[in-house]
Amino acid sequence: MQVKISTMKHLLSLMLCFFISVGLLSAQVAPRKIQLVILFDTSNSMDGLIEQAKSKIWAIVNETTGLRYQGVVPTLEIAVYDYGNSGVSEQSNYIRQQTPFTTNLDVISEKLFALRTNGGEEYCGAVIKKSLEDLTWSADSKDLKMIYIAGNEPFTQGPIDYKEACKLAVSKGVFINTIYCGVYDQGVRESWKDGATCSKGDYFNINSNEKIAYYSTPYDSLIQQKNTTLNGTYVAYGSAAVYNFTNQAAQDNNAKMQSAAVATERIIVKSKKSAYKNEAWDAVDAYNADSTFLDKAKDEELPQEMKGKTKEEKEKIILEKNAERDKVQQEIGELAKKREEYINELKKKEASTANQKKDDFGTAVSNGIHEKAKAIGFE
Repeated sequence: MQVKISTMKHLLSLMLCFFISVGLLSAQVAPRKIQLVILFDTSNSMDGLIEQAKSKIWAIVNETTGLRYQGVVPTLEIAVYDYGNSGVSEQSNYIRQQTPFTTNLDVISEKLFALRTNGGEEYCGAVIKKSLEDLTWSADSKDLKMIYIAGNEPFTQGPIDYKEACKLAVSKGVFINTIYCGVYDQGVRESWKDGATCSKGDYFNINSNEKIAYYSTPYDSLIQQKNTTLNGTYVAYGSAAVYNFTNQAAQDNNAKMQSAAVATERIIVKSKKSAYKNEAWDAVDAYNADSTFLDKAKDEELPQEMKGKTKEEKEKIILEKNAERDKVQQEIGELAKKREEYINELKKKEASTANQKKDDFGTAVSNGIHEKAKAIGFE
């Protein structure tokens, strides 16, 4: 009898250890967040800055999604505001939210390409405070929370003292990073450096009118050829199906208009399941995120090719599209690695010459994210 009791205790102990281990493992692999807010000065002198952002947004996403926390890819959430535009109400301090935190990268691209400049008053303290109060910031200290504000007027302008906004940022664990579009020392004199260091953020200066210098590689055209196949794997559903499906193509075109390199960077982002997720409108992503998706989706919400079919038939369509997507994403990923190696070799050659590319909006954002991410445990 004692042997049986001892055996039962041993089994219960093993089971308890198992469930504790599973719980700990689940806690370990829960994805961290990177929350990135970009505050654009859209006064008359900032056309160059916006052009740089259009050209660098996909490179920023690619580099950010290369980070890991305990081996797990973080969830990237981006929000965008513009400020200093006289087309916006004075009562709102010339501040406009373009989008709250979202993982929908096509929406971020759409808003970015729609930005237009128009002379106005640039209130840095006000727009920082607005973004801190408006947005749903993570309360987890392990998540990376960053604000990037770019502009070229004194940081002290406006009704809100930037130091007040800075205290609020510190209380939320948010780093304010400033990008002065002009000479370094001038930005220091105009408090852009202090506007960053007060929250332990980084201060950068760039020439916002500098044209982006792209790296051209033999792999760009090969990657771009695969984009049509990739887009063909999307199965749009819901009331905004047409809008989202056409917006995907529209943002492909926006990237292509910037340059072949920008178009390639966007396609590489689209090849990463962890980065480019569209479960809100794509049935394949929705099914991958929730295997009960087909049990919940109403027939009228589904695309024509799935209407009136049995659950098994619908599932077959999704699984076939998913397999096709996996294949083309893997092919793009392999080409992307070769492209990165090629670019790294070009950079090595540049390092020993006077032809090294200058810092721009993209390098300022990427460098800051990497530095701060590593400081809180990202790899």
